[in-house]
Amino acid sequence: MRGIPGFKRLRLKICRRCALLLLLLWAACWVLVSAALFLLHRSVFSERCTDEKSHRILARLCLDYSSGALTGDLCEDLCVAQKLVYKHCLYYDRGKKVIQADWRGQPIILKSKKEIFSSYQHLSMLEEVETQDIPETELLLMVALEVKNALGLELSNNTMGPLWTRKKGPRWKAQVASMWSLLQQEEYIYFSLLQDFSKHVLRIIGSCGHFYAVEYLTAGHAWHKTLFPLENVMGPSLTGHRSRVRAIIDIALSFLDMVQHFDNDFSHRLHLCDIKPENFAIRHDLTVVAIDVDMAFFEPKMRDILEQKCTGDEDCNFFDCFSKCNLKIRKCGAQRANNNLQVICDKIFRRWFSPNLRGPLVSLPLQLQLQKAVQECAQPGHMGATGHQRTLKSLSELYHLLRVTQRELQAAE
Repeated sequence: MRGIPGFKRLRLKICRRCALLLLLLWAACWVLVSAALFLLHRSVFSERCTDEKSHRILARLCLDYSSGALTGDLCEDLCVAQKLVYKHCLYYDRGKKVIQADWRGQPIILKSKKEIFSSYQHLSMLEEVETQDIPETELLLMVALEVKNALGLELSNNTMGPLWTRKKGPRWKAQVASMWSLLQQEEYIYFSLLQDFSKHVLRIIGSCGHFYAVEYLTAGHAWHKTLFPLENVMGPSLTGHRSRVRAIIDIALSFLDMVQHFDNDFSHRLHLCDIKPENFAIRHDLTVVAIDVDMAFFEPKMRDILEQKCTGDEDCNFFDCFSKCNLKIRKCGAQRANNNLQVICDKIFRRWFSPNLRGPLVSLPLQLQLQKAVQECAQPGHMGATGHQRTLKSLSELYHLLRVTQRELQAAE
């Protein structure tokens, strides 16, 4: 009889161990399934970026050029003269192809939203009539309609020069077809329209069919200590702490210039909905450049995107752009509740002006003022006139503190 309680304890201990083993087995299975789903997600939305695949893509592009299907001012250098030479693949993402090349000794980036020319929507008009018979005014109207569909903007004929400058000639049909493939890429339209008005966007160098070339700039990275590889911009001389701090202040001021520029200098405000170091680069003069504008929208398009059905504020988030849910009508507000400055303060400036980056180069009171100003700027503000005034106040205060910091650094030299 005395052995029975001991037996029960033993059985209970065995049951507990079995339960623990089952729990561990379940956890291991969950980890394996999660990893498999993650890899599946990566394989579905992102392809492996290889030199072999990139060479095949460019070979197909040149085959279409030789057959007369497409053309462009860089096709001859790429496909015949070999003055545009492939270097390596940068990334493939959801169909988008980004390739580094060398053009006449100058590094450039080749981009296309899709891999194959025939994947783009075909312009049926090219088959219905002789291309030479299409009036120039009709083509300009088609360009304007495509821009309106893509960006939500109404353009006059005299502002569409960067999008359509071709003249009629032997490759007229291929010119129109190539233009049409480029107009189906919002990023190309942005860069083309803005490059004569803004120093904060990439310069377009040329195109071949559906691929367009832009200037090469090294993108930022969240894991980089200074977010942007300053040594690539300023050279090996920028190795000292003082030089790095001075460069960061100059870049921060350029970010503020860009915010003001995108808010005020176009017919509509330009909203950036994917703000992270990887989507910006720095020129040698420390100017900030938006290098990926797939998630940039002018005000009319932004309002269309935000104004969706909702049951709560979380339904009104579109990447870095969000509005508020009106529960009475169950619809998101068309007005963005945050702004470019707030997100830049949150995702860029916090990293630069946090307490752990303090140093002896700038006085402690000024460091604390700058840190406080960034923290206040990073908080989502109020909508309407109150929010606008708060943004202007933050912008003015940051400009002032950064310029005072510049003067302190200069005085210490």
